[in-house]
Amino acid sequence: MNERLLHTPEGVRDIYNVECERKLTLEHCLRHRLHLYGFRDIETPMFEFFDIFNKERGTVPSNEMYKFFDREGNTLVLRPDMTPPIARCMAKYYREENLPVRFCYIGDTFVNNTSYQGKLKQVAQLGAELINDATVEADAEMIALTVDCLLDAGLKRFQVEIGQADFFRGLMEEAGIAPDEAEMLRVLIENKNMFGVEEIISGKNLPDNLKEVILKLPELFGTLDRLLYVKEKISNSRALAAIERLEALYALLCEYGFEEYITFDLGMLSKFNYYTGIIFRAYTFGTGDAVATGGRYDSLVGQFGKDAPAIGMAIIVNQLLAALARQDLLEEPKAKNHLIVYEKGQDKEAIALAISMRETDSRVELLLADEKFCDEDYAKYAKRMNFQKVLFLKEDGTRKK
Repeated sequence: MNERLLHTPEGVRDIYNVECERKLTLEHCLRHRLHLYGFRDIETPMFEFFDIFNKERGTVPSNEMYKFFDREGNTLVLRPDMTPPIARCMAKYYREENLPVRFCYIGDTFVNNTSYQGKLKQVAQLGAELINDATVEADAEMIALTVDCLLDAGLKRFQVEIGQADFFRGLMEEAGIAPDEAEMLRVLIENKNMFGVEEIISGKNLPDNLKEVILKLPELFGTLDRLLYVKEKISNSRALAAIERLEALYALLCEYGFEEYITFDLGMLSKFNYYTGIIFRAYTFGTGDAVATGGRYDSLVGQFGKDAPAIGMAIIVNQLLAALARQDLLEEPKAKNHLIVYEKGQDKEAIALAISMRETDSRVELLLADEKFCDEDYAKYAKRMNFQKVLFLKEDGTRKK
């Protein structure tokens, strides 16, 4: 047999037995929290037309998408992001709705990362999208939902870092920096490359106060009080409004009682161009990547034909499970299945017993005994497969547990 048939392609993996049960249990727990906040389930196709995710939508680069063609020659892609398809659905099915609509989902995304990054190429996400609500109250609710989800998952130590995409755009406007150069700065700031930022800004004829703020962007993180000094350094109305909105947001998060989980980072800038306001990421110990992400995208739905403000969040299930495991916070799944091992002639009794137990919501597996195996073999098998109980129905009509 070709051993290669037993392996998965690079970047994807099998999830089975206890690990799969833990994943499904976590997803069920988190989905329940989304429902408690009033979000309703939506499912979108695993693949869509390429144009749904093109550069104007602000998702991943074209060369990182899995592309293929249908019979008509249309270019299709496995979805690399959950948000654009939901924006499409909103514009298609709720074009005339002007009051808030709440969607939640569980699904896999597919990104063809380079093999050197060592990342999974198929990633499970669970998230929520709140559309037709432009308020800071909606921002606060989405971050509160993120915190509640992480607490429900069992995390005890984590931080939700909040940035503001409009603040950076306001600074670029005030500085008169062209879009291409602004993108270079965005990458440098996101990577906390202070020397690279200084190299670009030092050659610009900018007011000292504005230059100071831009140069300090990679280190403008921490409590909100530490960031407020920038209000005295800038005059751009867009950037000022972004800071004032962060102040209002923090006040609301204090009302939720979640201030201990919140930090701010004005140097947080997403590669997704569709973010227009707050952006946030949640980090914890045991993983270098975010376990949750989100942000406001007030222009994205409009690209599908309906002007609608929106904000979303996503829990990266794989990352969250890895963090829980490394922090030793994953509980061993409780054994739920029962095994009935019956000998020939006991079919009727075994089936009747299984039906009776299933009517009381018990999980039951029937197994006809094979003379090649003894009771001890079946007992060891039950232990390997994590059965709760084993019941033997003998040929003479006796039962043995």
